[in-house]
This record gives sequence, structure tokens and C-alpha cells, in this order.
Amino acid sequence: MTLHVALLRGLNVGGAKALPMLELRTLCEGLGWRDVQTHLASGNLIFEAEGTPAALAEALQEALAARGLAVPVLVLPPDEIRRALAGCPFDPAASKLVHAAFLFRPAKLDREVFDRFAAPGDEIDEQGGILWLHTPGGFGRSKLATRLEAIAGAPLTVRNLSSLGKLVHLLDAREQTR
Repeated sequence: MTLHVALLRGLNVGGAKALPMLELRTLCEGLGWRDVQTHLASGNLIFEAEGTPAALAEALQEALAARGLAVPVLVLPPDEIRRALAGCPFDPAASKLVHAAFLFRPAKLDREVFDRFAAPGDEIDEQGGILWLHTPGGFGRSKLATRLEAIAGAPLTVRNLSSLGKLVHLLDAREQTR
């Protein structure tokens, strides 16, 4: 079995697409995935399974759809999460103000849209298929939060730097016990 990370978009955000984490773990175990671990209630999974990331993402999306939840899923190898965290172009001390937008497909950054909605101090950078966003005024209050897909030109899911750090910590702990 291979270790994977799944990032679910929009699960349990603002009361929409609600699914308790125990039910999500049970659903994943029903797909044959093992040692399913969740982080927070916002759709971060670490699990072991056989299959390609695309096939695993599709299987989980279909299982969620059968429950009436249209939730895009991105499955990544652990090293991609580690590379993302290591490649952050912004100050790690601002971990809750720095966000990584993981793209579901290759995209092109539209700086005009970014410039139109950015607040003073907002910054964006693209590194290795990840859009990095620094919003000193807070991501939730930023006009960019609802326009990231227009800026990226592709579907995406966002995690703050603090969550990525915790995922890497959990991955490291898992790999030490394997």
C-alpha cells in the first residue's frame, strides 16, 4: 500500500457540504483504503491505498456524489505536500495569512484579475503548479478569496501554511512507524 494525501474542496466550509470526519473515514475505508486519518474537519486526508492519484480521487468523488455531495478531490503523493511547504515564497511566520492553492489542472496566472481585486500588501506567486497567496488583511476578508479560480484559470483547493505544516508533521509521523 502507498501513502497518499487527499485534499477535498469545500467540505464543511461555511456549513456547506457537511460530512462528519468519522463518516468520511468510514466512506474511505469502504473504498478499501487503510489507516485513514483526517486533519481538521475541512477535508484533509492521509491514507494508504493502491492506485493512481487520479483513480483514487475519482473513486472518492463518486462515493461522495452517491451521498449527494459534489466535492472535487485532489490526491497527491506525500512528497508533493512536502515540496509545496518547502517552496513557500512567503514568510512562514505568517502561517495563517499565507495560503497555497493546489490546482486541479495546469493553469495560467491572470495578474490583471489579481491586481483588480488585491488589497494593499496582497501578494501572489506561482511555484510548481501551486498559487501562493499572502493576504496580510486576512484571507477570509480578502476579495481574492472568491476570485482565485478566475485568477488561476482552473479549479483549485486552498490550504493555509499552518495546515500544510501539520499535514507534513502527520506524514512524517506515519512514515516513521511504517
